[in-house]
Amino acid sequence: MSDGSPEQADPQDSGAERAALVEELRWKKIPVLDDGFICLVDVMGDDGSVVQAARVSYGEGTKKVSDDRTLIRYLMRHRHSTPFEMAEIKILVRVPMDCWRQWIRHRTANINEYSTRYSLAIDAAQTTPIDQWRQQSGSNRQGSEGFFDAETGAKLTESELALQTETRRVYDERIEMGVAREQARKDLTLATYTEAYWKIDLHNMLHFLALRMDPHAQLEIRDYATAIGEQIVKPLFPLVWEAFTDYRMQGRFLTRLDQGVILRLMSAGAEQNLAPPYSEELFMQVQDETWHGLKRCRERDECAAKLQSLGILASQ
Repeated sequence: MSDGSPEQADPQDSGAERAALVEELRWKKIPVLDDGFICLVDVMGDDGSVVQAARVSYGEGTKKVSDDRTLIRYLMRHRHSTPFEMAEIKILVRVPMDCWRQWIRHRTANINEYSTRYSLAIDAAQTTPIDQWRQQSGSNRQGSEGFFDAETGAKLTESELALQTETRRVYDERIEMGVAREQARKDLTLATYTEAYWKIDLHNMLHFLALRMDPHAQLEIRDYATAIGEQIVKPLFPLVWEAFTDYRMQGRFLTRLDQGVILRLMSAGAEQNLAPPYSEELFMQVQDETWHGLKRCRERDECAAKLQSLGILASQ
């Protein structure tokens, strides 16, 4: 007969479910791009590990799941990073070398990469579909926007395949002639795939995902980050993922200047008996003083984008 108290999950049942989930994900190759993949190798910890580290002297089974969720959300909301460092994830990745260069800029992980000095280079290179050739962004030097037409895309894909075929032929020829592998590899394209083990704690994993899942990140690495986040981190750390989504990925960071613009907009709107969304003209009138006179101002553009997403400023 129930005494009316909240039901507690059986630790043995939850532990068995967790073990089954880990085994289901381990070594499961999740495809990315045309010939890449990610897969879980190992994981240490779960949502409870974050909670345990935060509470320090925490009696297992004495807290409700709702208490764990509240604490995790508090930690994420107030940027307490240490508890999230108590869990770790190790994955195996197969990724083009140019994308991998961006990846290893995140220096907070332990990495062991496939060696083309010791082994033959992987005989695979990323190819670009005809309709996926992107044009250079006119406003962002490191970004892209829009796509080429099918005719141009077909020419680009044809030349890409010819180049990759020839560089691989030259590489194989050098190997057959006995050229040292460390030297034979030097003319391979950056589209050539490499593989690596990548081990990182949960805090730094989330930082990686926040940057690389962002719409401003290069599409190729965004595909990898999204696969890692949605198909590995999310199922293994559901409470952490929920908080991460709410406060990092779908949250809005308002600077002092942003807040000043909002206050002046609201004040000007009240004086003129206007309701949001306010016009671009009014926004320009109340913009921060440091933005005046600037034809191009990324900080001002970012502020406007935030206010548009919140319905405070009219969309263009």
